[in-house]
Amino acid sequence: MNLEGTVDYVAEDLQEATRWLLNSPQRVLEEILDGANTEARFVLGIDGLSRSGKSTIVSEIEEWLKGKGVTHQIFHIDDHIVERKARYDTGHEEWFEYYSLQWDRKRLREEFFMKLKEGCVDVRLPFYDGELDTVTERQVRLPDKGLIIVEGVFLQREEWREAFDGILFLDCPRERRLLRESEETQLKLEKFRNRYWKAEEYYLDTVRPIKRADWVIPT
Repeated sequence: MNLEGTVDYVAEDLQEATRWLLNSPQRVLEEILDGANTEARFVLGIDGLSRSGKSTIVSEIEEWLKGKGVTHQIFHIDDHIVERKARYDTGHEEWFEYYSLQWDRKRLREEFFMKLKEGCVDVRLPFYDGELDTVTERQVRLPDKGLIIVEGVFLQREEWREAFDGILFLDCPRERRLLRESEETQLKLEKFRNRYWKAEEYYLDTVRPIKRADWVIPT
């Protein structure tokens, strides 16, 4: 599989990018479905920085898959973060808290990502409740065939990358992503600078996700 990502198409907006992804002949989903129709599952990561359009595209892909009758399951990595006390006011720099402490990376690797790779059908995952700031353990049953999509930020970090059969990266400029936030959130520039943008820069500089992805779509 080619791990050198290339920009194949520049969309005017997220809706156009989604239409291109779903309708372009011999493109991403056709390749994915070839894998999904074999005797093994195909694990697809949809990577991208915050507000790059991951959830929107995943939602439309899911509708397309349902229409095709394709067995699939979708995971959002932000459903599996840790409680606030483990990722805020820890004594570390804010960007490090976001990049390295937001998830229990080792546990997710051992109990989720590696089990995806190994073909396991049962996993036990932590699910975060944002209103209660609590984590609850749940048993999840996975299909042994079909398409499994994991959507989220920083998916190509060293601990997780090898679990995927393919990675789609959504590439969106910081300025555009900021405009997709609420007006109130856009005013919190200090938090963006100290917590989010530094972590994103670290990811882009050290992991080089655009170069490593199998498919890249500007959004």
